[in-house]
Amino acid sequence: MLLKSDGGKEFEQPPAGTHIARCYQVIDLGTQAGEYQGVANSARKVSIRWELCNELMSDGEMAGKPFSVGKIYTASLNEKATLRHHLESWRGKAFTDAELMGFDSSALLGKACMVNVGMTEKNKAKVLSVASVPKGMTAPAQVNPSVNFSLDKFDGQTFETLSKWLKGEIIKSPEYRKLFDASGQDSWEADPLDDIPHEDDGTIPF
Repeated sequence: MLLKSDGGKEFEQPPAGTHIARCYQVIDLGTQAGEYQGVANSARKVSIRWELCNELMSDGEMAGKPFSVGKIYTASLNEKATLRHHLESWRGKAFTDAELMGFDSSALLGKACMVNVGMTEKNKAKVLSVASVPKGMTAPAQVNPSVNFSLDKFDGQTFETLSKWLKGEIIKSPEYRKLFDASGQDSWEADPLDDIPHEDDGTIPF
């Protein structure tokens, strides 16, 4: 299905439904300003993306590559947090008390799951839910390189490989500004570095 943006450019959207997928990107966006019920707030955010293993694009230079979908979560494992609900559904079990004290999100990279994709009012794909892969089903090998970025351990070369939009969101965060205020730099500049794919070791849950 082809959709048009306000500027007239066409963007191919993945089909709605439940798809077998692999996580290939976990990006720390830092603390972002927001609003809830008319009240301004802020929270640490994380962007997670998956490739849809069996759904391939057919348009332009991306033809033959898997569609990808992503969701921005509040970076919290609070019992009411959407991220916690999705991760526990994905892994098929609840987090232990020890894991809740500090879960390494990079463990998600390369892991397979089922992603339920819906459509927004503007007919753009959105992630509705994430679940574990049924027994007996195997996900195809990962195509996109795995990318993990954290402001807690800033890697400028990885930062440079991110999309313009992701970098723009990260730059707005106080965590990013604090890093460069301390060094006297305005921002990071580096040449892009090719990412090395993260191999799935076959163990799920993560």
